[in-house]
Amino acid sequence: MAVLGALLAASCTSKPLVNTHYDTPAYRATNKQKVSVKVSLNNSMVYVKEGGRTLLATPTCIGTPSNPTPTGNFRTFNRLPRKRSNTYGFHLHSSGSIIPGKRSDTPSGARYVGYPMPYWVEFKSGYGFHSGSVWDRPRSHGCLRIHKNVAPTFFDLVGAGVPVNIAYSQPEDASEGRNVPRPTDFADPDPPANYITSQRYFDEHPSTPSYRN
Repeated sequence: MAVLGALLAASCTSKPLVNTHYDTPAYRATNKQKVSVKVSLNNSMVYVKEGGRTLLATPTCIGTPSNPTPTGNFRTFNRLPRKRSNTYGFHLHSSGSIIPGKRSDTPSGARYVGYPMPYWVEFKSGYGFHSGSVWDRPRSHGCLRIHKNVAPTFFDLVGAGVPVNIAYSQPEDASEGRNVPRPTDFADPDPPANYITSQRYFDEHPSTPSYRN
């Protein structure tokens, strides 16, 4: 059970919806046809660009060495504001108990409900940007987590078909990516399982994009 707990802790999970003041406001795009996304794995940063202009620079949590974030060039697709994991989540038993577990291990008579991954923007089958805890070290199974207060802005800026380049470094690392504040709430405990598995989780997730005036 300890092994499973450690595995789930490293999965693409989302942390509690506590009130924090963290944010990295963005600039609105004037032409969304020119928007692209660049990701620096070494700097754990996401840069949303409009041509040569950076609209948003925000920290991200990348995959671990054993479950790395893929590198290369991609395009976004399958944008879902209310997405749940197809692999990691909970087993809801008829007795009322809710036990963490993998979908593949769901016992007979139990119902599987995946961990919430709001504001999902897929860039490769099974890999996407989504709201989640942005740790200070690689922690995901390859997804790119964005802080819950920033994810609605990213989702608003990045439509379907947007080019994504993921590399170990980006030119922006030496300029606007140098001094971006990083979240400090990544280790906050999860809320109760009955909350995580409910629709309230999505209903109460931050949903308003944040733009500079």
